[in-house]
Amino acid sequence: AVMSSSSSSALEMEIFQYVDAHQSDFIKGLKEWVAVESNSVQPHLRKEVMQMMALAADLQHWEPLPLIAFCDLGEWGKDPQNPTVCFYSHVDVQPAKKEVGWNTDPYTLTEIYFLIRNLYGCGATDNKGPVLAWINTVETFRAVPVNFKFVIESMEEAGSLELEKLLDEENQGFFSDVDHIVISENLWLSNKKPDLTYGSRGNALVLVQVGCGSKDLIHSGTFGSIIHEPLLDSLVDSTDYIQIPGIYDSVAALTEEERKLYESIEFDLEEHRNNCGVKKFLYGTKEEILLHLWYYPSLSVHRIEGAFHEPGIKTVIPAKVIGKFSIHHVPHMDLLVVKEQGVFSKRNSPNKLKVSMPLGAKPWLADANDLLYKAARRAIKLVFGEDPDFICDGSTIPVARMFQTVTQRSVTILPIGAADDGEHSQNEKIRGTKLFAAFFLEIEKLHWNLDETSHTETIS
Repeated sequence: AVMSSSSSSALEMEIFQYVDAHQSDFIKGLKEWVAVESNSVQPHLRKEVMQMMALAADLQHWEPLPLIAFCDLGEWGKDPQNPTVCFYSHVDVQPAKKEVGWNTDPYTLTEIYFLIRNLYGCGATDNKGPVLAWINTVETFRAVPVNFKFVIESMEEAGSLELEKLLDEENQGFFSDVDHIVISENLWLSNKKPDLTYGSRGNALVLVQVGCGSKDLIHSGTFGSIIHEPLLDSLVDSTDYIQIPGIYDSVAALTEEERKLYESIEFDLEEHRNNCGVKKFLYGTKEEILLHLWYYPSLSVHRIEGAFHEPGIKTVIPAKVIGKFSIHHVPHMDLLVVKEQGVFSKRNSPNKLKVSMPLGAKPWLADANDLLYKAARRAIKLVFGEDPDFICDGSTIPVARMFQTVTQRSVTILPIGAADDGEHSQNEKIRGTKLFAAFFLEIEKLHWNLDETSHTETIS
């Protein structure tokens, strides 16, 4: 039977008291995990990545499935009367070095007190800390009437190239009895107010190759004013408007209702500017900033190959250059216009243009009114004392759409890190959470309420 309100409250209190009393144990585990340089982006560190996966497998004392090279599947509890929640996250990290801006050794978890207790270390927020928070919660509070499954990946930062294949293979097996999928990724929009994420932009890596000749021309002064040079024109204007013709044509028009949603979100421009480490934004209002983070596409140039890039000066006109840039795109956009050569053809240039998109991920959008989001909202209210803002993410979370598309289950992104937690950045940190335990209880209440409603409707 479903727990009464009083017994549920008593269990919540027991859980929170236990978390407070055992913080040092949880921190000890995180310290051990942060010490492993599980950087999946660099092939020579694959041994450390597998070491990290072994640590995660050792900590799970419930029915792990056979360890796959890049992914660990496990489960606890098979009661058909209870809801089954599957948690996805990853334990690999991006490169981090103290000499490139960290105040502390990125692979030594460091405690620093500034108003509250902060833990600094590579992976503390993205995403070793959330994985440990989930495992510790399940291990400690098995009295919660929920079945748990987990998918822990080791190659997320390198593109999750094999994950979709695994989901397809296990869709009728491991995932067949899953009711809900929860992903703990992303950060809150502010340093203080919690958020729930229900959408993210897509991302497409674009390679543009321009060739002008069969060899580099040694002296730019000799050839510089008489040939069509290959270096790329500006891709955006001074307001960051993308200069590719037609790229905005399929972006949905903003409705008045959507505009009002942006107005209600708590967002401090000065705080966000400090978190970003910049002096000035392109836009001066909260609404404009959020619209350009979530609602409109953006373009960023990452690298130009072919031009001389070593220290010193070399006045050479390259035979060809390859520009690498990405477009964070939004729902309904047609990226095929990127491959069209309308602007280039107007230059009347004999140079050859080649455009390709070797990597890409589509945008993701969930129903913020889904029952699981309502359960998450109640859990946040219980733990933090206030309702969360519902936000989208300007970056890309490919696994959310992947899980939603393949499994056809509801997917919820439940972040536990604040905006200044430094995800993918120097001085990444995490402040711990009681949120997952409260969320489990809310899912259990949701399941029994649905069960009772269904039973009542059947009887009537």
